[in-house]
Amino acid sequence: MSSSLKDVAARAGVSARTVSNVVNGSARVAPETRRRVQEAIEELGYRPNLAARSLRAGRTGIVGLAIPELHSPYFAELAGLLVDEARRRSWTVVIDQTRGDAESERRLLTGDGGRVMDGLIISPWALPAEAITAAARPLPVVLLGERSPQGLADRVAVDNVAAAGEATAHLLSLGRRRIAAIGLQPHLRNGTAELRAEGYRAALRSAGISPRPEWERPVSALHRADGARAMADLLDAGAEPDAVFAFSDELALGALHTAHARGLRVPEDVAVVGFDDIEDGRFGRPTLTTVSPDKGQIAARALQCLADRIYSPRNDVPAADLTVPHRLVVRGSTGG
Repeated sequence: MSSSLKDVAARAGVSARTVSNVVNGSARVAPETRRRVQEAIEELGYRPNLAARSLRAGRTGIVGLAIPELHSPYFAELAGLLVDEARRRSWTVVIDQTRGDAESERRLLTGDGGRVMDGLIISPWALPAEAITAAARPLPVVLLGERSPQGLADRVAVDNVAAAGEATAHLLSLGRRRIAAIGLQPHLRNGTAELRAEGYRAALRSAGISPRPEWERPVSALHRADGARAMADLLDAGAEPDAVFAFSDELALGALHTAHARGLRVPEDVAVVGFDDIEDGRFGRPTLTTVSPDKGQIAARALQCLADRIYSPRNDVPAADLTVPHRLVVRGSTGG
């Protein structure tokens, strides 16, 4: 016999209304109370009648997630966390890949793809902020990353300037002075690479080192092959970096591959820092020092913002602009 909402309420020692609030994400519930309710739901195997609930509320129980690349380890990990977090709210997540294409992003925002969603979480690479917020109305939207929504939509992001500065400062603290940067993307408009470059340059200046354009390498994408090519370009140009700050872990892993192929020892000859803290970096030889954004917080805060918009659709509520924590994880590629 299936359990009911009242059964969950009795097991958790709360009201049926509180259980409904936890399931719907429609009101703020004390963390301890939410934990008890979620435990009761799991113990009893309670599953809400999504179809009936959606008919009553005029909602689908479906939220969208639009990311640039499904095969990116960073976005794959983040998508998994978002799906897990959404499941706790009894939401279904539909995931789409935009490849950073403006038309794909616009089609998702306007619903031209034919999918009916209660809200959308999107990591935009092509559309400017004003186009995103204009196209999305009245769909509740949460932006991930650097696109400033100018107070028109909620955003969850990492402080990329501070994080890149900390990564570069770590390399400087090791006595490295010829620090290269791999990952500039002048062809993209998402701003992430620009901010990481800004943090990198600021840290160099703070140490009395003038940034040098020849030490900065652009890439067409953030993949291992791009990092390997950029590292090869540095070495072929006669540069002898004693450290590399790569704007993603995939780029860093590619740079490590080239360093090993050219007979360079890591970290003795060249130290390497990445960004994202993907699983591959924890199992490389050497393991990869990296900036680790709190991906769990990104998922939780993005979905809470979406829930607030879906269940309290008031236009006069100020948009949230949230910055999640990050930390530098020191591993073997810098001597940790």
